[in-house]
Amino acid sequence: MRTMNHSSTAVCTAQTATLPRAKRVRRPPPAACWALGLAAALLLTQSGCALVLVGGAAAAGAGTYAYVEGEVRSTLDAGMDQTWRASEAAIKELELTSTSSEKDALAARIVARGAGDKKIELKLKRIADTATEVRVRVGTFGDKSLSSTILDRVKKHLKD
Repeated sequence: MRTMNHSSTAVCTAQTATLPRAKRVRRPPPAACWALGLAAALLLTQSGCALVLVGGAAAAGAGTYAYVEGEVRSTLDAGMDQTWRASEAAIKELELTSTSSEKDALAARIVARGAGDKKIELKLKRIADTATEVRVRVGTFGDKSLSSTILDRVKKHLKD
């Protein structure tokens, strides 16, 4: 059996007492890590469904549009009937084939087909006597460029 001398124990104790104390790092609980990882993954995979583009304008509704969840949306400064006629004219001007259309005093819908038999859908919703929301979707997942072109033609025909 080995015996320790008292002075060596004191030296050892004195040395450990002078060392700085290590800081304890707190880690988030595993559920928080999973939630953060899932949120990051959803943001990366769903970026096309988020608000991507908002055009600028001085007055609300005057040229402002948004691309949300695969469709272009805009509130136009025109009544339902006027916007309906402008939408039909835009479809005709772009040489799209209208397959169905329905309209009442509060809402309207036009379905057309473009090149490659792509489904194009215009939805109109009365907001006020002089304001109509227009939504344009091309295909299942949306086509921002073509949807914006169709909306621009509707706006052009509102000015005519």
